[in-house]
Amino acid sequence: MLSLDFLRSEGVEESLIKDLEAYRGKFPVTEADKDRVPMPHFPFFGKEVWEDALSALLCGQNLLLVGPKATGKNVLAENLAQVFSRPMWNISFHINMDASAMLGTDTFKNGEVQFRPGPVYECATRGGFGVFDEINMARNEAMAVLHSLLDYRRRIDIPGYRMIEVDPACRFIATMNYGYSGTREMNEALMSRFTVIQLPPIKEKPLARLLRTEFPTMKDTACDAFVQIFLDLEKKCSEAEISDKALDLRGLLDALHLMKRGLEAHRALKMGIINKSFDEYEPALILDVINLHIPGSYGRRDIFSD
Repeated sequence: MLSLDFLRSEGVEESLIKDLEAYRGKFPVTEADKDRVPMPHFPFFGKEVWEDALSALLCGQNLLLVGPKATGKNVLAENLAQVFSRPMWNISFHINMDASAMLGTDTFKNGEVQFRPGPVYECATRGGFGVFDEINMARNEAMAVLHSLLDYRRRIDIPGYRMIEVDPACRFIATMNYGYSGTREMNEALMSRFTVIQLPPIKEKPLARLLRTEFPTMKDTACDAFVQIFLDLEKKCSEAEISDKALDLRGLLDALHLMKRGLEAHRALKMGIINKSFDEYEPALILDVINLHIPGSYGRRDIFSD
């Protein structure tokens, strides 16, 4: 569980940490919602991003996290809900998303029609953090129903039910990968209701910290090798030599877990990264990058000290 000392270790401004403490004191989480407060598996590293995000949320603003793959958008969203000590509702957006999926719908129960609240309704009324995952996957027409919820009005009228007021502790965080297949442009009306943070690609030092946090017994030489593999793949993606399918931080971590279990490094990386590309030539280019940093015989004893 992240503590405020973690924010101090990241160098976050003390005034922001004190304001965060005041927020947590003003809006304590209820006993019923404690199990919804996330416990992030990974910490998010990055002083400036932390300060930007904390400032926006403490001002009561909605936050849009934008960035390419492997920048930690969902990790940051979870970290924010945790440090604010708020219950979190994660709403994954898709092309068929509509108002009933977000706000709720009528259902038949005990012989009568009753309103079944949706995740956005629950989040808004219980003072949670709502995470709109891949917000630009949904149609703009479907999102229009949330406009009054996301602006200064902080309320929404649910037809046939009642008007609900947003709890003052509630915040909404959206994530977006720009240019992905199946995504669409966000219209200005929706975009204007968010403050936007462009998350930068992960750098060498934060990536090394992440690997050492996840694998404390990893040897320094092995950590450096896997960091360089990822950064080299990132460079090839940016130069359009390979597709971004190879730029998969989750895949790298999964491969390292397989190595920890005893699988040889190249076989694990094949499962975690290489096999995700179905192009005729791309797997060979990815393998060239891997061979540049680790030999074919690389195994568990070369990577971990335990």
